[in-house]
Amino acid sequence: MSEWEYNTPGIADDCFIRDEVPMTKEEVRAVLLSKLRLKKNQVVYDIGAGSGSVAIEMALVLKKGKVYALERKKKALNLIKKNVIKFNINNIEIIAAEAPAGIDALPGADRIFIGGSGGQLTAILEAADQKLKDTGRIVLTAVTINTLTTAVQELERLDYHLDIVNVAVTRTKDINKYKMFRALSPVYIISAVKN
Repeated sequence: MSEWEYNTPGIADDCFIRDEVPMTKEEVRAVLLSKLRLKKNQVVYDIGAGSGSVAIEMALVLKKGKVYALERKKKALNLIKKNVIKFNINNIEIIAAEAPAGIDALPGADRIFIGGSGGQLTAILEAADQKLKDTGRIVLTAVTINTLTTAVQELERLDYHLDIVNVAVTRTKDINKYKMFRALSPVYIISAVKN
């Protein structure tokens, strides 16, 4: 049985085994999954998969489809494996590789999510463009201005139509007997469709 019994995205962050590996927060995952426009039999990449939270959410939606989770860091790869077992997922293939090199051997993709680029965003976007099917969609997150700027410039150069949203989440936190609000870092979600 899966750890998540609901049909909605946005699995609670504390359901995942995390350690110190970065993870896309549940509210951001819910929005980016809506931007991916997933169907049950698609082939999807999660590049820079981190803890595997996005890959797991995508796999739960896809059912008959396949998620290829690319990650270069050994600690993160181990966390993805643990989370795949915890959520009883059987349609994720974990690829131990640094993008863009790991993309070459994969089948064509219907959707590509880029959660981490290791400073290789331009090369990753070029490789993703080559692997993306005609009706495909690339979605990526950016927490820095540098990543946002590079993504916009490269995707426009590659002739994609862009939709960009900013997700700013503020959560409550108990401090003594009060509930206070604490803001998380804002995240840009860039959705790109080939013109």
